[in-house]
Amino acid sequence: MHEWALAESILVSAQQIAEQEHLVSVSEVTIRVGELQQVEPPILRFALKQMRQGLLLGAKFRILKAKTTLKCRVCGATWLYSAKKLDKATAEAIHFVPEVAHSYIKCPKCGSPDFEIVNGRGVWLEDIKGVKRSD
Repeated sequence: MHEWALAESILVSAQQIAEQEHLVSVSEVTIRVGELQQVEPPILRFALKQMRQGLLLGAKFRILKAKTTLKCRVCGATWLYSAKKLDKATAEAIHFVPEVAHSYIKCPKCGSPDFEIVNGRGVWLEDIKGVKRSD
């Protein structure tokens, strides 16, 4: 249920940005979620709609997924992570504790578990659309 806490943080940040940009209302918020965050978009969208207020009351929420790119520290190979290639128990372990990915994922080229997460971790506000205050 980390989607609810995440939604709260997103709404606070979006509200602050909207105020800084002198918006009187927000029509759309685009959110990009890293694949390794294992966020359930329908739950996040529901939480956002339930908790929105103020300038965000009428906002639509677009939730986009950021693919996860991994890079081997041994051989330098890069590859895309895919939870679909993992068995259910492994995918669930990574879902709850993404840091354990190194225990389950190996470089497809050399087999090393020593890799870095180049992209696909985190959540960020990509865009906020709304009506500016006319002074």
